[in-house]
This record gives sequence, C-alpha cells and structure tokens, in this order.
Amino acid sequence: MSKLDFLQELGIEEVNLGGFSTKWFGSGTNLKSIAPADESVIATVNQCDSGDYEQIMKDTATIFQKWRMEPAPKRGEVVRLLANEFRKHKVALGKLIAWEMGKIQAEGEGEVQEMIDIADYAVGLSRQLYGKTMHSERPNHRMYEQWHPLGTVGIITAFNFPGAVWAWNAMIAAVCGDVMVWKPSSKTPLTAIAIQKIVNQVLDPLGWNGVMSLLVGSSRDVGEMLIHDRRIPLISATGSCNMGRKIGGAVSKRLARSLLELGGNNGIIVMPDADPELVLRAVVFGAVGTAGQRCTSTRRLFLHKDIASDMIERLITSYSQVKIGDPLDSKTLMGPLVDETAVNDFSMALKTVKEEGGEIIHGGKSIDSPGFYVEPTIVRASIDMAIAREETFAPILYLFEFDTLEEAISMHNSVDQGLSSSIFTRDMQSVENFLSHAGSDCGIANVNIGTSGAEIGGAFGGEKDTGGGREAGSDSWKVYMRRQTNTLNWSDDLPLAQGIEFG
Repeated sequence: MSKLDFLQELGIEEVNLGGFSTKWFGSGTNLKSIAPADESVIATVNQCDSGDYEQIMKDTATIFQKWRMEPAPKRGEVVRLLANEFRKHKVALGKLIAWEMGKIQAEGEGEVQEMIDIADYAVGLSRQLYGKTMHSERPNHRMYEQWHPLGTVGIITAFNFPGAVWAWNAMIAAVCGDVMVWKPSSKTPLTAIAIQKIVNQVLDPLGWNGVMSLLVGSSRDVGEMLIHDRRIPLISATGSCNMGRKIGGAVSKRLARSLLELGGNNGIIVMPDADPELVLRAVVFGAVGTAGQRCTSTRRLFLHKDIASDMIERLITSYSQVKIGDPLDSKTLMGPLVDETAVNDFSMALKTVKEEGGEIIHGGKSIDSPGFYVEPTIVRASIDMAIAREETFAPILYLFEFDTLEEAISMHNSVDQGLSSSIFTRDMQSVENFLSHAGSDCGIANVNIGTSGAEIGGAFGGEKDTGGGREAGSDSWKVYMRRQTNTLNWSDDLPLAQGIEFG
C-alpha cells in the first residue's frame, strides 16, 4: 500500500477543482501543490478566477438569507455533525497536512483534533450567545441588547495551520449565523480541498451547501477582490505583519472589520529557580516543533546568568538528538520547511546574524537533499541585533542573558510583535511581576509552560504588530456578530432620556 493512501480516502487523487459554493469549479490558472519532504508534485489545482469569485459571492448571499434564520442551536447541530465527520478522517487528514505542509504527522493529527475541539466548543456556544438586560432611567421602559449575524465572513489562512485556523473562524462564525468564503494559502490548497469535501458530505444532505465556501486562488487576483469587497463585513486574516498591514488598510478604508492574527517573536524568560527539565522540554518543542513555523514558535530565550551555561549545554545536547526527516515517519521530530523560499530566508537570517556579531553555537546549515530541510539552530545574540527583532519563520532560537527580571521583561517587550510569552519560575513574586501591568505585553502570557500549544477555550491573539485580533474561546464570538441595543416603551407616555422636556 502506498504511503500516500490517505489521498484516496480524502478523495483528492486527481484534483482539477479550486472553488466550491454550491458546486465545484475552477476556471483559472493551474497551481501545483508541492510536498516539502521530497519536492514532488502532489497534485495540480485549477484556481478560481474573477467569474468564479462572483458566483461564490452570489451563492453565499443567497444561502445567508436562510441560514441566519435557522435557530442557533440548530446551527450548532450542523457543526456537531461536522465534528463527527472530522473525527472519522482525523488520521488521513493529519497525514495530508503533514505531507503538504511539512509538520510531523503527530502535529498534523493534533491540528485536526483542534478542529474537532473548536467544533465541540461551538456546539455549546450555540446556546450561549447571550445579550444583556439593562435598567432604563425612563419608567415602563425596558433596555436590552441582542446579537445578529454579520453576513459573509472572508477567511484568509496561512500555510502553517492549513486546517485549524479555518476551523477557529468557521465553526464559531457558523453558529453565529454567518456564511463564509475561505481563501487558503496557495502553499496548501489540497488540505483546504479535502476539508471542503468533508464539509460537503455533511452540508449537502442537509441543504446547506454554500454556508461554507472555498476559494483557491492567488492573492493578486481573487485575494484582492476579497479584501476590497463591500459585501464582506469581516475579513479574518492570518499571516505576516506586512500582509496584515495591507489587509487592515484595505478593509478599514471601506469601514469594515478585520480580525488580524499576525507575526510573533515569542520569548521565554527563565529564572534561576526554574525546573530545568520543564524548561528544556518547552523550549525544544516551542523552537523546533513545526520547524519553527508556528506563529507561537519560541524565537527568543532569556536566561538568568546564574543558570545560562547549564541550560545552553542541555539545549545543545537535546538539539543534537533531534531527528530530522520524513514527516510521516513516526521517529521524526522535525520535518522540512514549507518551500525553497523558507530555506533561503533561513540562510539569509543567519548570514545577517554573523554580520551583526551573533554567534551560531549549534546548527545553522541547510541540508543538501531532496526536500527543504535545515538544521535547528541556536544563536547567542545581543539585544541590539536587528535580525533578532524580526520574525524568521524557521527553527532559529536567539539566546540572551540577564541579571534581573525587570531587565528580562524590558528586553522581552522591546520587539514590535506581541503574541505569546512565558516565564519559568517557582517564585510567586516573579510570576505576578510577569503577569502584571508592567510585565509581558503579549496577548498570551504563560507560567511554566511554553509559548506554543494554546487551548481553544481561551481567546487566542496578540497585541502591537500581531494585530490585536482574538479567535477561538472566551468572548471571541462577538467579532462575528453585530450588537444591537433595543429599548421598548410599554407605557402610554413618551418620556425623554436625561429628563429633557420638549414642546
């Protein structure tokens, strides 16, 4: 049996389709899906063009009129059925994510589990879309707020989480009564097509085709149409800070909403009383997992001078034991980067490291073989190195040393990004200082766990150049709905607010 037998289960052995609303189509140019593990062509996809885009928008507008009137708990039941279908295909879909994107299979299956978890969460949420009741200052009046669906939500996802980030948005938006158009990364089109096929298996028999639509196409063509389209009140986009500035600017010009999940330059502060084994496991997973291509990957490590030499020695030993290779091999801990451009970015970043006076103390090379493999790399850095202030989507870890926690927090907060952060310590004063107003400036701040691996129950997102968006749990659902304040007068009089007398 072929190693790629999962393609048959997912129905994508031969792909000539790039878009779906109520039926499959693809009238644009061809797009090749390349396996980063061996540089082979997995399949060729016909992308969508402007005509396909217009058909999708027409179909979604039509189905929205019906979907928004479906009671929210019944919308939740549809999402529950989706979760069950994802469960059936967890292994196959996890393998596809690993083969097309490059993360190891365990992480690929973990991503599918995240899709299942957010769907389960959304089912419960479908009965908890609460509004508030307020007391009116006017007699015999009642004030309350309610939440209505927005309409069509545009979802733009990155290659590193080709399924989970779509699900964070789509499952919540669905129970809120929205319909959605998904533009996936052009680096991972097959994962999107496989997910859409699974979605169709659930939605088609129920008569809900068009609630979740797919749009495979270039950013230059259909992506530009998506972000400028006044029919789309919300664009949720995940990607680089530069991409976010472009999308945020375009969306704000038409006074619509944007939910931006952008770059991270995530740091871990290690105090002298930290458990070194916990630190080691968290740092290696955070910096090496997904070959450093998570937005929450650990990129900076701040070590107290008292324990720095010991931790560096432990890290080098662990890094030396990381097995690099085929992402579908259960022994592999780090797969390839996503493509040749990513390898070039890795090499250019390390060239800049040397020019700026940094010291590569482990790794630092690309691996000359079929596939886009590099060595996980550790760099001894200084706070004035510009390259350490940037997000390089690769397994490069910058090391800094500090004397006091205040110094470490200052260095940690000095970068433009503000996604995820961690401190390792047993001291409660250190914990509270890190979590205080003067502590971490990130949207996520952890204690004695790493920067990667957020649970869906909490709101996910960051500050500063990370965009300020929030997805997944807590009250993140509110961005997918519009708030309406209602005042009911059940008296026979018409008193005005603020005691105004008129006429």
